[in-house]
Amino acid sequence: MSNKVIHALYNDDDVLMDAVKQTRLAHHHIEEVYTPFPVHGLDKAMGLAPTRIAICAFLYGLTGLSFGTWMMNYIMIQDWPQDIGGKPSFSYIQNMPSFVPIMFEETVFFAAHLMVITFYMRSKLWPFKTAENPDVRTTDDHFLMEVAVNNNEDELTSFLKNTGAVEVKVVEKH
Repeated sequence: MSNKVIHALYNDDDVLMDAVKQTRLAHHHIEEVYTPFPVHGLDKAMGLAPTRIAICAFLYGLTGLSFGTWMMNYIMIQDWPQDIGGKPSFSYIQNMPSFVPIMFEETVFFAAHLMVITFYMRSKLWPFKTAENPDVRTTDDHFLMEVAVNNNEDELTSFLKNTGAVEVKVVEKH
């Protein structure tokens, strides 16, 4: 199934921000905005929900901390206890201060790597995925706003031209 969208091209980020705000006020649905660099405040102007990746990072860090704790307990206390520097391996609690750096590194390792994997999966960025950029100019110096068309093609086209768009065209999106 294919549907029509309008691509409005802008050459200034401030004009784009104003256009996004005007488009939202006019109750038109913005599908996506393509920019050559991050535009501060664009996510709020588009009305996007805040990210929950910080919660994932905390849970991944706890997983890494738990794994590091289990690993040090198993390796240094249960499996192969050694007397290192005069510290006997009777219990994990007695030796925990020397294990803190390893537990910290495991926390950081798990949080960082699992956050990257989560980001790629959530963004659907698989290996060998083709780019979805609708206009090559958005990688250089132009900004593109993609707006859904709901039987108001002419009205929406004139509205977007009035917001300061350099170019407005209707395309079929697959």
